[in-house]
Amino acid sequence: MTGEQTEQEVASQPACWRRAGQLAADPAVAASLPARGERVAVAGCGTSWFMAQAYAAAREAAGHGETDAFAASEMPVRRRYDRVLVLSRSGTTTEILQLLGRLRGTVPTVAITTGVDTPVARAADDVIDLSFADEESVVQTRFATTELALLRAHLGHDPGPAAEAAERILATALPVELLAARQFTFLGTGWTYGLANEAALKLRESAGLWTEAYPAMEYRHGPAAVTGEGSIVWLFGTSPDGLADEIAATGGLCWAGEEDPLAELVRVHMLAVAAARTRGLDPDRPRNLTRSVILTRR
Repeated sequence: MTGEQTEQEVASQPACWRRAGQLAADPAVAASLPARGERVAVAGCGTSWFMAQAYAAAREAAGHGETDAFAASEMPVRRRYDRVLVLSRSGTTTEILQLLGRLRGTVPTVAITTGVDTPVARAADDVIDLSFADEESVVQTRFATTELALLRAHLGHDPGPAAEAAERILATALPVELLAARQFTFLGTGWTYGLANEAALKLRESAGLWTEAYPAMEYRHGPAAVTGEGSIVWLFGTSPDGLADEIAATGGLCWAGEEDPLAELVRVHMLAVAAARTRGLDPDRPRNLTRSVILTRR
């Protein structure tokens, strides 16, 4: 069991977010990102899809314009957009390349990736290089949160307070009740629903845990049935009125972190590493996963 590489990448996130904030202020980068009033689609796969969900909700809430998020394989290419943003750490994901091919010549495309000489970068009209946040680990942590920090900074959100909050979390031991849980349900509202999806994915990928994610108000519409002793219902952002009491009545534990939601995702990253080790797994080498999904023709 190792996990040292993932641990190092998790710990480096606050510094990456601050650098992303500086990058967002670069006029060339700002010009590549969606302008206020543009109708925008954001596409990704896996973690990048969940970051797209978070950004899309945050952009609309900030009044910057209509923004849709899609899994790359499901984006309706005939729908009209002013700009399409694709998110890809590796720059090699097949579904992203296929989407860019279908969009070529119909709409301006921008890729956020880890290098300008990747297939995705070459296929897009414009590229934002986040190679400073690249990772060796299969499971994404710092690249995903850094691209979201960049996108939120472009909307006017200062990443500094979130970075400070993440540093406080990194300096704090994980609560024993989180380490002892058998099942997790993550809930979010607005832009934090994407974070809830990502949190659930992290524990599945790294530790093989039973996790689910829903919009917070949807929890009462069925998902509450799985909550019981040994369950954690983890809320990102503001909890709907009365929900914490309802969770307690099921026998589960309601966890509502007080730090910035992006920083709370760092706590999930820490938990994923610890839980994997407890279960005899290596978080640096998760089961059945590769760093990039590259499909071959048959």
